[in-house]
Amino acid sequence: MKRWLTFSNLASVAIIAAAAAVVAFANWRDARRSRLVRPAETAAAVQRADTLLRDARVTGNAGLAFEAESVLRTALSHDPASYEARRSLGAVYLSQHRFTEAIAIAEKNRVERPYDPVNYGVIGDGRVELGDYTEAFDAFDRMMALRPGAAAYARVAYALELQGNLVAALQSMKLAAEATAPADREGLAWADSQVGDLELQLGRLHDAKASFAAASQAFPGHPFAVTGYAKVLAAEGGQDNLDRAIHLLEDLQKRAPTPDLAARIGDLLMRAGRPDVAERQYSLAEAAWRSDAPEPKNLARFLATRGRKLDEAVAIAEGALAGRHDIFTADATAWAYFKVGRVAEAKTMIARALRTGTRDADILAHAAAIRGPVAADQLARQ
Repeated sequence: MKRWLTFSNLASVAIIAAAAAVVAFANWRDARRSRLVRPAETAAAVQRADTLLRDARVTGNAGLAFEAESVLRTALSHDPASYEARRSLGAVYLSQHRFTEAIAIAEKNRVERPYDPVNYGVIGDGRVELGDYTEAFDAFDRMMALRPGAAAYARVAYALELQGNLVAALQSMKLAAEATAPADREGLAWADSQVGDLELQLGRLHDAKASFAAASQAFPGHPFAVTGYAKVLAAEGGQDNLDRAIHLLEDLQKRAPTPDLAARIGDLLMRAGRPDVAERQYSLAEAAWRSDAPEPKNLARFLATRGRKLDEAVAIAEGALAGRHDIFTADATAWAYFKVGRVAEAKTMIARALRTGTRDADILAHAAAIRGPVAADQLARQ
């Protein structure tokens, strides 16, 4: 029988076999690590990202959302197939106001797992912020159908609020608070604060104060609870209440500064007859909205309301409107137009801001001013 393999051939075969064995072992090892190590590491990264997003909400530090993204991207570089990490990335994008990207990743996740309600929540949140309300509300309805719970109830509440049905929104938000796990102290504080805000909008000051107090009990110092309680004090009136509200917000500002908080403190200081101090707060708010926490629609409305740099307010609002068509961006644009005397354009734009039936007090006040006294009376009776 002819011998096909020489000693050299045998050596080569042995080397190849050994190399193949090494590769096979490496593949088995990597697969085993993927099964046993990386999922645990990925789960920890997802939990860490969630904690960072909650910390961002509590501290007002927008940079924590970018840290959360870094954590998830590192996890995905080791475990690119992780559905949980990709799903969490959608929430991170929302926190960073990257709404189109959040929707895109949630849509991909929805294709992979069409019965996961979280994806519909991300899609709905993104659509709401962009002003695509029909698509947003459809996504929230689908989320509710799949899994009624705290997250779904809260989104339905916001949809109802946007449509001006504050009583139904309050009922849904109370369900969200009741469905929140008792161990989730931050979540409880957030939900109770939302309940309080709706009660405040309905003029139920006593109930609102109780809800904000409950939020503070669940999570002492939660910024939504403190801000809400200060709103109630300011609404109740009186110099003592006004001073208490200012003190609460100034104390909060030391721990969790945001541009909205600075603007709110400035408004209260103006009411208290302290314009010089108020101006310093307004400067802080403007600077933060320009750099630390950019939010064009808020900056435009802020400038227009305070009569600051009105031509720039118009330009900023129009720039925001190019990418977003929500009612609050429309309102900011309408108000800026009105302040520079472009009344016809302001009327067209405020109609867009009112298209959902919102009862937002600022939007209604702007609409009344833009449309005139007769329209103001009509709006009040709606």
